[in-house]
Amino acid sequence: MTQKEKAAAINRQLSGKTAEEVLHWFLSGNAGETAFSTSLGAEDQVITHLISETALPARIFTLDTGRLFPETYDLIDLTSKKYGMGIEIMFPDAAEVEDMVRSKGINLFYESIENRKLCCQIRKIHPLKRAFEGLDAWICGLRREQSVTRKDLQLVEWDEVNGLIKVNPLIDWTEKMVWDYIREHNVPYSKLHDQGFPSIGCQPCTRAVMQGEDVRAGRWWWENPESRECGLHKRD
Repeated sequence: MTQKEKAAAINRQLSGKTAEEVLHWFLSGNAGETAFSTSLGAEDQVITHLISETALPARIFTLDTGRLFPETYDLIDLTSKKYGMGIEIMFPDAAEVEDMVRSKGINLFYESIENRKLCCQIRKIHPLKRAFEGLDAWICGLRREQSVTRKDLQLVEWDEVNGLIKVNPLIDWTEKMVWDYIREHNVPYSKLHDQGFPSIGCQPCTRAVMQGEDVRAGRWWWENPESRECGLHKRD
């Protein structure tokens, strides 16, 4: 059985299970070494709370690109203290960032999609690759409802690009379900969500959205919707 077939078999096995059951299955070691990659967004905060409810040991990490909102740093600190779980912070390579800024400029991402993807590659993808070392599976907060680029995602699937099983425990959750859970369980969340930011990334590349806009309309808003991914969730 190939790894892709194994992921598909797990997807069938866990079909219809709750997010809590899916997380418990993976964190119990059934698929090998598993870690949760959090961006501190609303969905990821729900997953952090759900992980704490399992009482199972879990590795949680986040990417600090060096261009995050101050509110994101505050939330990292608050979340770590509330749940008593250390969040491992992965940083980009300083020399790579310096070379990029020296040759392309500090705000290179506004000039072209190629420049923006280069910035994401250095500040996000390379640190993520380091975080993946030794892992068999990674947990994400993706939902199908979030954007056109995510409508075909599965609960469990094979991540060909990174060579890992990818787990999306909230894949079928609606935005209302996420926020109902946050309010019911007093889950900490970014203050930016109350200021019109449904999706939060790097500060220069994220803006508030207007009522009725897509939840990810504020991410790389100067690009076409089909290109608005940083590469973290690229599918082969």
